[in-house]
Amino acid sequence: MSFAEPEAFGEPTRHRVGSRTVAAATCLVLGLGLIGGAVTGSWLTDDDGDNAPGDHFATAGTLWHNVPVDQLFPPTVQGTGAGPGGADRTWTRIAVAPDGGCAHAFDPLLQKALAPVGCQRLLRATYTDATQSYVTTVGLLFTKADPAAMSALAHRFRTERLDRRADLMPRPYPAEGTPAAGFGPKQRASWTISVLTDAPVVAYAVSGWADGRGVDAPQPAADALSAGATTAPAQAGLGNEAQGLADRIERRLRQSIGTATETPS
Repeated sequence: MSFAEPEAFGEPTRHRVGSRTVAAATCLVLGLGLIGGAVTGSWLTDDDGDNAPGDHFATAGTLWHNVPVDQLFPPTVQGTGAGPGGADRTWTRIAVAPDGGCAHAFDPLLQKALAPVGCQRLLRATYTDATQSYVTTVGLLFTKADPAAMSALAHRFRTERLDRRADLMPRPYPAEGTPAAGFGPKQRASWTISVLTDAPVVAYAVSGWADGRGVDAPQPAADALSAGATTAPAQAGLGNEAQGLADRIERRLRQSIGTATETPS
């Protein structure tokens, strides 16, 4: 690109050379100014570009021991518009599992599907709705994987629809003396699994009735939420319970990641 005006025909050679010299000098000054401005802007914003995503991902992997349980799994979660027909929901935490590994935490097939990303730590909590009619366990599996491995697992779950398979449902976390005391594998009604790609985390939720009734045909939350779904979990809103709570816990996780990676001003 040239910032000099076009030469007119018939002008003396000396004038053309002088114009070109001035134009070249102008371009040089402008170019240096643009480069200097870009460098200065980089300094001012402290934007190191390449390191930011890696720092974000690595920081996310440490939250299981750096963030209080009430920040990830608050005692009360508001679900504005999360219920059937856009009804509001309020969930109350009734149990928190001791943080630990993944041994015996998942059914064998799900354990096998998650094996490529490893298990650093598993955090779980169980909630009930305001009427104590439903119970939902939400979990955050912190993996040992790098971004490439998480992306590969997310791709597999998406393309093979592993999150819709009933034999890959997460297990609930029951707790004696709570409405979830009878919330076992046979009481699972609806579930959702999300493999994150910007953090080494697999988030999930599984819901059921609080009265301990068994479920013959559990349904993934995505299907239970679809228009015209007529299964018992869909009609009861158990898909909404699983998806609504999972979404809000995942949102809190991302907020915690953002807070942990903020650069002090």
